[in-house]
Amino acid sequence: MSSKRPVEDKAEAYTRALLDAARQEGRANADLVQWQHAKKFSPEVLETLSAMQAEDDASLIDQVAKRYKELLDSEDKTVSVTVTTAVPMGDQLRDKVRAQAEKLLNAPVYLVERVDPSILGGVLLEARGKRMDASVRAQLSHIRKTLSSAFIGGEEQ
Repeated sequence: MSSKRPVEDKAEAYTRALLDAARQEGRANADLVQWQHAKKFSPEVLETLSAMQAEDDASLIDQVAKRYKELLDSEDKTVSVTVTTAVPMGDQLRDKVRAQAEKLLNAPVYLVERVDPSILGGVLLEARGKRMDASVRAQLSHIRKTLSSAFIGGEEQ
């Protein structure tokens, strides 16, 4: 008998219990999405959620999340910087962007990376409510405006 069988049986039991409960509540697909994200949770988050559920405190999840963010923001001086590029950044570019952002903001930086092919190239940085657009799309737009005003200005003279 294979040693994997008890593990497979356990996984099957958990799966069936989860699916049956989700079907009864009419949320089988929604629970599947949540389950796929659950594997990303740290053990501490899972333990806290379990404790809250056991104490019938699941209704406090939003309050705990809000307070967690408040405490983190008050104690941690790390700045969240959203970096948008046309293609995923490599390690070398990521390190360079982080170093430049830390120098510019005079603080440690946490990068939130986004990919948006419509910017064509370059980089778009957002932090502390400000935006620095060094994308190719923005540069082309600026060139278009400059040429348009020069052309129109040249006609009027």
